[in-house]
Amino acid sequence: MKNTFDHGGTVFAVARYLGVPPEEILDFSASINPLGPVPGVREALAAAFDRLVHYPDSDAAELRDALARRHGLAPECFCVANGSTELIYLVPSLAAAGRGLIVAPPFSEYAKSLARGGREVDYLDLSPADGFTLSPSSLNERLGAGGHSLLFLCNPGNPTGRLIPRAGVAEVLDICHRRGTFLVLDEAFIDFCEEESAVALAAEREGVVVLRSMTKFFAIPGVRLGSAVGHPRTIARLAPLREPWSVNTLAQVAGIASLADPSYPRRTRDLVAAERERLAAGLTRLPGLSPFPSTANYILVEITAGPDAPALCRRLREERILVRDCSTFRGLDGRFFRVAVRGGEENDLLLAALGRALAG
Repeated sequence: MKNTFDHGGTVFAVARYLGVPPEEILDFSASINPLGPVPGVREALAAAFDRLVHYPDSDAAELRDALARRHGLAPECFCVANGSTELIYLVPSLAAAGRGLIVAPPFSEYAKSLARGGREVDYLDLSPADGFTLSPSSLNERLGAGGHSLLFLCNPGNPTGRLIPRAGVAEVLDICHRRGTFLVLDEAFIDFCEEESAVALAAEREGVVVLRSMTKFFAIPGVRLGSAVGHPRTIARLAPLREPWSVNTLAQVAGIASLADPSYPRRTRDLVAAERERLAAGLTRLPGLSPFPSTANYILVEITAGPDAPALCRRLREERILVRDCSTFRGLDGRFFRVAVRGGEENDLLLAALGRALAG
């Protein structure tokens, strides 16, 4: 079974491979809010059907207004796009010519975007031995020695789940400013610990863009929706780089409806925090597994004994359960896999299936 992209969430391909409906696949490889979409999104999409005879609003003005209200910033600080991945391919154009540095283990699209722009790519590899801790002094030294004009950093880390507190991000931003390095801060999963977001910092100064995703926290990956947050002058440079009408009408409607429920973020964080703790405890009890602490809706797990990650993933796939083999991430190997945090019953099914798979 060939997977064209190095991502999780290959439900449809696996369903075809197994010859079963996609609904029979239990997907822990993509980290999507277990609550599902915000109540009201379905109705909003149905009500917007008649708008499809018109072109989408290319500025996504209503959605930018809703995002501005949510974050307490000006609408001019937001650029809406077809998922944050579209922005990953656009933001290198904002930086001066030069090499790109990626904090690893990273999302694979960072390197692809730099290579597509003709930039050489270097990595600052974090170690599982110290829980994937980013050392500001090491970052400063690396940026000073490498001539890097752009830095990609994901917070919380994906797939590590390691969070750099807001004060630590401010230190990274100061380092980048001194070194003349443009910072691309990917906050695709920061909604699960929103108080540590750096969007306000990005809105105040140039030389940085924060990438946000609406697909994970709001459980709408099928419509592709994300945004960049930055200083108005930075966003004014970024917005014209998008393809015309890249964000369709239904995606904009889904985003606006998702932001309209003030109780949804609290309910999500309460559920994910409780289930993440329970799932981590269950993983710890399984022989040969060692989960890393996480602040997001996924957990990175190291296999200390038993089958390697590719073999484990194959065994689970035969039970119609998907987890993310992390051996393809730079800095990791066949000892690592990642699981999403889902609802209680589903997490119990995963733990039981892992127990069988580990037993061989």
